[in-house]
Amino acid sequence: MEDIALLPLGAVLFPGGLLPLRIFEPRYVDMVRTCLRAQSPFGVVLILEGAETGSTVSVADVGTSSRIVDFQTQPDGLLGLLCRGEQRFRVLERRQQADGLNRAAVEWLPPAARIALDAKYQPLVTVLRQAIERLANLGQFIEPAYDDAVWVSNRLAEFLPLESASQQRLLEIEDANERLEILAPLIETGL
Repeated sequence: MEDIALLPLGAVLFPGGLLPLRIFEPRYVDMVRTCLRAQSPFGVVLILEGAETGSTVSVADVGTSSRIVDFQTQPDGLLGLLCRGEQRFRVLERRQQADGLNRAAVEWLPPAARIALDAKYQPLVTVLRQAIERLANLGQFIEPAYDDAVWVSNRLAEFLPLESASQQRLLEIEDANERLEILAPLIETGL
């Protein structure tokens, strides 16, 4: 069990995924400063009820730790971050600090072992490669593993235009092939 800062969002982050953020609230600027100083991750969790700004009412039980890989001050003065998802966790207990920052005691879920991509899913790799080519500057931060079913299923789950609740269900699935079984028909039918 470990205590980490939480960033509740209206989006789901998968292990290995990239998350661009614009930070402006003082509680999150402080969180970023602390994470950079300590070289520690923070947790990203989906908001189930509430809003990104203000007091969050309810968040998902499963989230992904995130580490800052790049940052810069934006032209509008806000802090721009690029974060990479690392490891899934389960929230055991959540609390809110006086400054409004959410923190949680979490248990780390076992990292998914690489699984060879089944040949029947190879056409999905073509779609995925095309999507990644369109990412321009973000593409340089992607660490591709097109032969790994875990990596491919995570990237497809985050790139497809799915509702956040559907992405959350996919994040919570342990088996990459099960995730691919759900995603493949969405791509084959053109969504």
